[in-house]
Amino acid sequence: MPPRSELSDLRRRRRELQDQLAGLGDLRPGSLIPRYRKCGKPTCHCAAEGDPGHGPSWSLTWTVEGKTRTRVIPVDAVEETQAQIAEYRRARALTRELFEVSTRLCDLQLETVKAAQKNRSSRRSNRKSTVRSMPKPRA
Repeated sequence: MPPRSELSDLRRRRRELQDQLAGLGDLRPGSLIPRYRKCGKPTCHCAAEGDPGHGPSWSLTWTVEGKTRTRVIPVDAVEETQAQIAEYRRARALTRELFEVSTRLCDLQLETVKAAQKNRSSRRSNRKSTVRSMPKPRA
């Protein structure tokens, strides 16, 4: 039978995780990457060897049903988008831990039920009960 403290610790941790999940902000999956481009004009600075090019322009990429999606993110929204991506990753980590804690809790509860059933004997007692005579009615 699992110790009661382990069960209560797991229940407490589950509540903490649920509270943290409830407090999440905006979530956005994907990766944000800077892109530098060369414009193709031979007289532009980007045509020089070693020049990174124009940019950065920011692209958000993520996968939906096996297909990669891309969206250009304006420079003004880069910081907010990075925060949303971080929040998404935090949500995934919290969810993963919640599943682990919940699974462990379910396993311990199952062990508790099995232990309780094991302690109850299905055999009948060998003790013979005594038959008591009925009290005589008073007249």
